[in-house]
Amino acid sequence: MIEVSGLEVRYGAVRAVRNVSLHVGQGELVTVLGANGAGKSSLLLAIAGALTPSRGTLHLAKKDVTGYSPERMVRLGVAMVPETRDVFPDLTVSENLRLGAYIRRAQTSAVNADLQRMYTLFPLLKERQQQAAGTLSGGEQQMLVIARAMMCDPKILLLDEPSLGLAPTIVNQIFEMIVELKATGISILLVEQNATKALQIADRAYVMRLGEIAAQDSAAAIAEASDLRAMYLGG
Repeated sequence: MIEVSGLEVRYGAVRAVRNVSLHVGQGELVTVLGANGAGKSSLLLAIAGALTPSRGTLHLAKKDVTGYSPERMVRLGVAMVPETRDVFPDLTVSENLRLGAYIRRAQTSAVNADLQRMYTLFPLLKERQQQAAGTLSGGEQQMLVIARAMMCDPKILLLDEPSLGLAPTIVNQIFEMIVELKATGISILLVEQNATKALQIADRAYVMRLGEIAAQDSAAAIAEASDLRAMYLGG
């Protein structure tokens, strides 16, 4: 679904991402792990089109999409949920979700069907569909931004630190929902510092260190590599 080859991302003279190559297959859940400053978020932003790589290529379903704008990437089926967890606070939950389907606004029946599907996947959002998004708890807002991204009917979902700043019980709920999303057949690229949780649900894992891929393997193999956890994951 997604193939990244030799990707480099710079902020001026600083190379945040260095010669990174990875891939995510159809229906696969792949996680990218690493400490703060490892380059994980910059990698996701480059894949989403929000950052222009200085080197390397990005292919989506074998199509070269290197340097495409975020809007073009969304239209091609790439949706990103950034770690900032931004909602439109004065709009209702329902209005936030419908904005996620803006590029499909002419597909009224399909959008309505997907809205009901999101309410099935995220029952708490159904209960609060007429509530202002700004009044939701942090966990509820995280559910909302994930569901809103799903409303554009993506082929691949990019999740940046979905557990950040959430209570442990809410983190468990978020990861359960990610598993449910995977069951729908969507491909997922998950950036996460909670290595234990991410490795429990992922098919494969990449570990980043100082902008580079330091290790890659099945999630089970990475989880068993105690030296990698100590060096790169803080555990």
